[in-house]
Amino acid sequence: MEGGSEAFPDLGRHCQNPDCHQLDFLPFTCNACRKVFCLEHRSYKSHDCPKSDVNSRKVVVCEICSASIETTGRNGEDEKKILERHEKSGDCDPKNKKKPACPVRRCKEVLTFSNTAACKICQIKVCLKHRFPADHGCKPSMSDNNKFLVALAARNGKDCRKKAVPPTPSAPTVKAC
Repeated sequence: MEGGSEAFPDLGRHCQNPDCHQLDFLPFTCNACRKVFCLEHRSYKSHDCPKSDVNSRKVVVCEICSASIETTGRNGEDEKKILERHEKSGDCDPKNKKKPACPVRRCKEVLTFSNTAACKICQIKVCLKHRFPADHGCKPSMSDNNKFLVALAARNGKDCRKKAVPPTPSAPTVKAC
């Protein structure tokens, strides 16, 4: 049975999952295997799509230089062969292996996209553990843009609030009994 009902034979399609066959009026067509599925079976995983990796991007990372090499569209070429070709091409440079690290003394944290913070005062990139000016020995430079931040860093945790003066009663107060 292709689709629709007796009254409306051209409306909707049946889910092509062998255990379902539900009539769906808004069916989904899988972009990998080109079969039609209902809402419940539309994902690759839910219908065990044999071609789920057709449109996915894959990347191999070189151990020597940390370069990323995309393998998408190589038609099943072995990853070893791709890496060997990269090494022989002359693009593989071991000097590029070094990853940026936190500049704070005795900190060896490698800086990545998700664990890097730039100080708003000195503009140095540090790890999240050392993101506050006091934690990385920030040396602020005086400029019009960051006077507030310089004053904040110079405070060194001191409280700059004025002492609160207790209010003087100007009018008699009424207490509830």
